[in-house]
Amino acid sequence: MSLFDYSLGDFVTHSERPDWGVGQVQSIEGTRITVNFEHVGKQLINAEIILLIPVAAETE
Repeated sequence: MSLFDYSLGDFVTHSERPDWGVGQVQSIEGTRITVNFEHVGKQLINAEIILLIPVAAETE
């Protein structure tokens, strides 16, 4: 079982950089996750070191 439960298209925030805004998971390769954040663009995240916080989808 994996410690990381991210899927393509998930919306997340960076636990230590909330100023980056909401990001969308673009690719997952092992523990490397590429996320496209609204304020800083694409970032390569090492999920062993950095916690990504899932954002609940708002439909209203």
